[in-house]
Amino acid sequence: MQPAISSTQPSYACSRRRKEDQLATSYSKGRLDRVNVLGSDTTGHKGCVNALSWSQDGDVLISSGDDTTIRLWRMSSGNTEEDYPFMCDTIINTGHRGNVFNAQMLPYSSRIATVAGDSQVRVFDHTRAAGSSTSTGETEYGIREATIRVLRCHDGRTKRIVTEDSPDLFLTVAEDGSVRQHDLRVFHSCRAESCPAPLVQVNHELSTVALSPLTPYQFVVAGNSPYGYLFDRRHAGRRFREEWGQPPNDDEVTTCVRRFGRRARGQHERKGNEHITGSRMASSNGHEVLLSYSADGIYLYSTRDDPGPTSMASRESSLISRNKKTKKLSRESSTTPPHVSHAELTVAQSNRDALMEEDIERIFAEDSVSSGEERRPLLEDDAMDEDDDACLADEEDEEGSEDDEDGQGDTRCEGVPIIMPRSRFEGICNVETVKDVNFLGPRDDFVVSGSDDGHWFMWEKDTGRLHDILEGDGAVVNVIEGHPHLPLVAVSGIDTTVKLFSPSRGSSRFSRLNKAHDIIKRNSEAARPRRNDLSSLLLYYRLARILPETTDEGYPDECNHQ
Repeated sequence: MQPAISSTQPSYACSRRRKEDQLATSYSKGRLDRVNVLGSDTTGHKGCVNALSWSQDGDVLISSGDDTTIRLWRMSSGNTEEDYPFMCDTIINTGHRGNVFNAQMLPYSSRIATVAGDSQVRVFDHTRAAGSSTSTGETEYGIREATIRVLRCHDGRTKRIVTEDSPDLFLTVAEDGSVRQHDLRVFHSCRAESCPAPLVQVNHELSTVALSPLTPYQFVVAGNSPYGYLFDRRHAGRRFREEWGQPPNDDEVTTCVRRFGRRARGQHERKGNEHITGSRMASSNGHEVLLSYSADGIYLYSTRDDPGPTSMASRESSLISRNKKTKKLSRESSTTPPHVSHAELTVAQSNRDALMEEDIERIFAEDSVSSGEERRPLLEDDAMDEDDDACLADEEDEEGSEDDEDGQGDTRCEGVPIIMPRSRFEGICNVETVKDVNFLGPRDDFVVSGSDDGHWFMWEKDTGRLHDILEGDGAVVNVIEGHPHLPLVAVSGIDTTVKLFSPSRGSSRFSRLNKAHDIIKRNSEAARPRRNDLSSLLLYYRLARILPETTDEGYPDECNHQ
């Protein structure tokens, strides 16, 4: 029997490797195109789709969002005309009182966990309930029918879920600065304040958490801080100091062992407003980490890299490089004296705002007197944009050093070594919403992210080259999730529908790679912060004058996303 076993193992490994090669080739050689749209004006979600995830076997796509319902999409066996004929067959009413931000099916089970803006974590199992049929053919479950647990451990909006290799264990992160592990096998009463202690508690808001199945003892958290934080929850039976160069924190259940930072802030970031919107750990190797910075780009790190300065290799890229132009500015105007306190800076900002209001009133007064004068062209101030943008970029270069950021973030982690990025991916606009970031491909060969312009970008991880830009939403793309076994990608955002992409046989109808330069340029301009000087005030005022008057009822309903 022994020879039969030994001969079976290599054949399985070869078969798996062959399937991974085929899947990787389909992404690298073929152009993705939109193959299906899930939902319509009469079916599907009624609000923004903030949450997408695949079941472990890939048979079910889970979606949720602002309408607080979970929808389960499965391929229809009777439809042979479409390549991926996913249909919604299950609707679960969650009972959340805020937008659902994330929904995950727990491994080896039919349980689904959700987190939302009402700070609650809810767990559902529709297979144990009796639902009712809808007019469109789905089976719908009420709040009490499918809900099996409601957890109120968090005090802030709960943003993300990370599943573990168990149907009972999962992690959640919230804006209260905590990461919590939930064990469905152990009952506790949140109202009696008997919730287990959090794995992590920091002094700023958190919005994302990431974990790799290959290194489940490590996880990355990030939020309103210039840094991402790597925590290790192994405290027993190992040589912690020898591995990380520091002892474990005996007072906590986890220890922050590394920080992920940058050499400088993004061109359009402001000091003190740094925010990491998304994170992801590679499932194929367990050490690569992606962090997506608001108003900046996406950075790739490795937990294996030594802390301190590292060289970001020069890579072929189709993206616009950073503005290297330098312009000497007076130190008195570009730096803040060290003795000025935060309160004094706040008062100074308030005084500037008051002066701006006085300028607005003066402009209105002057305009009423000279209303008969010819209006100046709306874009007449464009001639000064280049100089103003250069000044803004130079101020950021002078302020955006690593030393400036070292005093920010959680003070308890100030002495933790900092890992610098291996590479940077740019071109998206990440300002308006909280966007996730992801790897794509069986070996995490690609980096993908949504953008405020309704596109989603795809880069080659190893070279940094822009592989494709695809139209994924009518407004903003927030979430991108690749199928675990098929060359299939689910994309969602502000639209009420979910788009599916797969390699096309011919040319891609939804690829916008041929317009990459214009798209990236527009995204860079959209991420530019508004200037608060008088010239920009005049520009915005002239714009308001030429626009038709619109009542509040004339504006479309705002989608309250993330």
